[in-house]
Amino acid sequence: MRKRWRNILFICAVLCVVFIGYTVTFAKKDKPEIVVVLKESDIQYWKIVKAGAEKAFKDFGVQGKVVAPETTYPAENQIRILKNVLKEKPKALIVALTEPSITVPVLKEYKKNNIPVLLVDTGANWDGQTAFIGTDNPTLGRKAGELLASMLQPGDKVALIGGGNSVFVERSAGAKDALGAAGIGIVSEQSGYNEIGDLKPVMENLLQAHPEIKGVFATDDIMALDALKVIEQKGLNIPVIGADGIIKLIDYIEKGTLTSTVAQNPYDMGYISVENAVKAIKGEKIPKRIDSGVDIITKDNAKEKLDFLEKVLKER
Repeated sequence: MRKRWRNILFICAVLCVVFIGYTVTFAKKDKPEIVVVLKESDIQYWKIVKAGAEKAFKDFGVQGKVVAPETTYPAENQIRILKNVLKEKPKALIVALTEPSITVPVLKEYKKNNIPVLLVDTGANWDGQTAFIGTDNPTLGRKAGELLASMLQPGDKVALIGGGNSVFVERSAGAKDALGAAGIGIVSEQSGYNEIGDLKPVMENLLQAHPEIKGVFATDDIMALDALKVIEQKGLNIPVIGADGIIKLIDYIEKGTLTSTVAQNPYDMGYISVENAVKAIKGEKIPKRIDSGVDIITKDNAKEKLDFLEKVLKER
């Protein structure tokens, strides 16, 4: 009888160890160390940012996850996600803010819980952020304006398609400085999205009101592609400069439809943000602002850029 009880106790002890080990392992897998919250899940640009972040999770051996609402607007979609993530108490948060002005109060709650907050792609006027990783948008706009001006003649007229958020405003301001310095006039500056984030038929209206337009700068690639579609349908030869470096726009350059564009480095943004979140968790000092750079994409390097982006998206 004693032997039987000893066997039973031994089996129970083994099961307890197994159960505890399973529970700890499950909890570790279920509780991310780093959470990346993006603006939208189904846009290629954000998929590239996600690919960079996930590569960094592997390279730095951290448990992490990337989450995003299905649509960017309303901005409350992202706020709900941020509130839910806070309950998980990650060791660090990385977030691309949809509407900084209404989201910062939620980020302050992370700060109260001693969770480092790193902003990626879109900055905010908030002293509590650990770091910002992204594009220097005035510089991007300036390079875009210089590139567009190089395709035109002094006195030519162009249109800017942007919007009201801080990123688009900064890019437009940089472009206007460069275009003005080159003697290029701006006949119109239009918002490419409505209040719920849907594209507006801007290019069609611009060409009707200003048939003299010789070039277009759009502050993101989705608006650039929409403008290019209208231009192609009308059989016109008007250069369009985008800003993000997504596959379809680069494909136009590789095929010769466009000559060049400027491009952010969304993959690098995702990777660098995780790299620095790991440093922040360890208590290491990191720069307050990290520039992920701007590339000029031409026929010479478009194929290389395309191959890289297609590879990282395929690997996801």
